[in-house]
Amino acid sequence: MKSKTMIARFMVVCGLVVAAGALAEAKPKPKAPAAPPPPPKPTAADWRTPDPDNLLVIDTNKGRIIIELSPEVAPQSAERLRTLAHQHFYDGLTFFRVIDGFMDQTGDPLNTGEGNSKLPNVPAEFTFRRGAATPFVTVAQPDGESIGFIGVMPAASQPQPLMSMTKDGKVSAWSLFCPGIVGMARANDPDSANSQFFLMRDAYPKLEKQYTAAGRVIVGQDVVKAIKLGEPPTPPLDKMITVRVASDMPPADRPTVKVLDTSSAAFKGIVDADRDDKGADFSICDIAIPTLPK
Repeated sequence: MKSKTMIARFMVVCGLVVAAGALAEAKPKPKAPAAPPPPPKPTAADWRTPDPDNLLVIDTNKGRIIIELSPEVAPQSAERLRTLAHQHFYDGLTFFRVIDGFMDQTGDPLNTGEGNSKLPNVPAEFTFRRGAATPFVTVAQPDGESIGFIGVMPAASQPQPLMSMTKDGKVSAWSLFCPGIVGMARANDPDSANSQFFLMRDAYPKLEKQYTAAGRVIVGQDVVKAIKLGEPPTPPLDKMITVRVASDMPPADRPTVKVLDTSSAAFKGIVDADRDDKGADFSICDIAIPTLPK
C-alpha cells in the first residue's frame, strides 16, 4: 500500500509540473523594445563650408591632414598658426615626439622640442568667455556644466543661466581634448606657447584648462594615427612637407571640405543615436563629425 501511495503522489507531482510547463509555454513572451529610428539623413542645408582662412592644409609624407582653426575659442593661438603657415615656417618640420594614446608633436624649427619661432610667445587661452551669442550646441548637461560643440570644437562651460549673474553676461568655458584637437605646446610657463603644436591621437582630459586648444582635425585623423611613434621616433622621422592656409592656395589646388553643421537636426540625430547606444558610457569625444572632403 505504501508503495502505491508514493507512486500516486509522484504521478500527481509530474502532472503539476507538466501543467506548469504548458502554462509557461502558453504565456506570451514580452516583446523586445523597438529599435530606435535611424538618425535623419543630412540634407544639403545641413552641411557647411568652413572659411578657407581658418583651414590649415598639412601635407605629410603619410598623407593629408586638414584642420579647422577656432578663433572663437582661441583667437591669438589660431592667428599664430595661421601667420606661421603664411610664412611657410612649418614646411619640412618633423613630428619629433609621438606618443601612442596621446599626441603627435611638431612645429619646432630645431626638431628637438627646444626651438620656437622668432615671434613673441602667445598668452594662455586655456579658457574663454561664452556669451548668449556664442554658437554653443548642448549635447549633455551633467551637474553644474554644459557639454557641447562650438563648431567642430568639443567644449564644456558653466551653465547658461549663470550669464545673468556675471558683469559681462558671459560664463567660463574650456575646450575638451578629444581626438583630433590641435593643442599649443608650451614650457612650464603658461604663457610660453609659440610655434610648436600637437595633434591629439586620443582623448586626454588631463590637458583641459592646462593647454590651449586652437582647432581640430576635420580630415585625416587616420593620418594622425599613422605618424611614427617615439620620443623621438627612429629616423627617418615623419614630417610636414607643406603647411598652408587654404585661402593662400590656388583655387584649383584648394581642397573643398563640407562639415556637418553641429547645430543641424541630422547631427542631433547622430548624437542621440550614440547616446542610446553607449548609455552611461556616452562621451562627447566618441562623436565623429561627418565631413565631405573633395
